[in-house]
Amino acid sequence: MALAVFAALALFASSCAAGGTGARDEGPAHADSDAVAGAAGTPSAAPSKTPDAVNAVRLVKDDPEVAPEVKRDLKPCVADEYPVDVSYGNLTGGSADDVVVNVLTCGDAVGVGSYVYREQDGSYKNVFKAEEPPVYAEIDRGDLVVTKQVYEKGDPVSSPSGENVITYRWASGRFTEEYRTHNDYGKVVGDSASPAPAS
Repeated sequence: MALAVFAALALFASSCAAGGTGARDEGPAHADSDAVAGAAGTPSAAPSKTPDAVNAVRLVKDDPEVAPEVKRDLKPCVADEYPVDVSYGNLTGGSADDVVVNVLTCGDAVGVGSYVYREQDGSYKNVFKAEEPPVYAEIDRGDLVVTKQVYEKGDPVSSPSGENVITYRWASGRFTEEYRTHNDYGKVVGDSASPAPAS
């Protein structure tokens, strides 16, 4: 009996320790942060309702606040699939969820513009934009979090030196910066294998 219990424990421990990086294997949790944001968003008189799926491409193309080059480059990557990510959540305390739209490039999914639209009188109004690529906006617990990659001289496009993460909060009818953090990415030195230890 003791041997069976020991074998079961060993099997459990080895399965937990087997390779992988945990949640990182699944990729970024963009959708989950939206669900959390709806529950922890800015309180409003009535709970916000998630709108029917908006036509994000039409929102961006019809928006006079969006840079002409972003509109011009916003084309389908494959068939009718446009390079946009759309999130819904309560950022501004309105009666309907706000819409966050990230416009990306087709080839490498680099963010070229991030926008927040607030429902007002049956239409959507642009209340935030960031168009300095690479940029990406997300909803996190009722706040707008914008990530901007930072490049130093000589950095290839595929390898930025770090990132700035800026948290915005809605107050007095506009987004104001609340927090800013900077993360430096580590640099791998060469691809050569490490020498074997002397025996």
